[in-house]
Amino acid sequence: MNSSLAATFGLADTGHSPQGGSTVQRVYDSLRQQIITLQLPPGTTLSRTDLTDTYDVSQTPIREALQRLKQDGLVQIYPQSKTVVTRIDVPQIYEAHFLRVALETEVVRRLAEDCEAATLTRARSIIRMQEAVAEDPGQVAIFQELDELFHQTLFAGLGRSGLHQLVRERSGHLERVRRLHLPEAGKILTILSGHRRIIDAIVAKDPEAAIVAIRDHLSRTVARVEELRRDIPDYFA
Repeated sequence: MNSSLAATFGLADTGHSPQGGSTVQRVYDSLRQQIITLQLPPGTTLSRTDLTDTYDVSQTPIREALQRLKQDGLVQIYPQSKTVVTRIDVPQIYEAHFLRVALETEVVRRLAEDCEAATLTRARSIIRMQEAVAEDPGQVAIFQELDELFHQTLFAGLGRSGLHQLVRERSGHLERVRRLHLPEAGKILTILSGHRRIIDAIVAKDPEAAIVAIRDHLSRTVARVEELRRDIPDYFA
């Protein structure tokens, strides 16, 4: 995620800090963003030499960033050969979805019981920013970042940002399917409506309504996985 966006809303960067620190993080964040937004589509070969030139760094932070992407399941590293962006893995989509639903259902339930005003203010500000870019097809990547930031804000409202990072690390394949789904007519407006329903339920202190809202919000992309796999088979494992 764009760290400046997170900082704007007072959210800490929950990324790892391996040796090489900010340089590794910068390369990792940039490559991950390009992969989940499909700027680097499945099957793309990544050249370490080209990456060192692009990011103006040595081989070490490139190697460490690629190792982190491998742990996320987003690249496959062939020693002494090449690194390739993985195809979308359907079982990992369903696993990530299960994890998200389990954790976020509990998050919104607890927020509906007790939520600080600052959390609601941040969430509503993010929704307004999403509304501002919703009509611009060229801003889909920003919209997706703001979507992730919305969910991070909910976790942070409970002091559980580390759990959001866990979800993020496991959701690379799911995020790519979401990106495939976003251009469809009405999808962005549906996401915005879902965010509003979640916040309205939290404001109303209605845990059951919050649970229904988050489950509905998180289920829509997964329901389209098989159709997307039929339409774009080359993107899937």
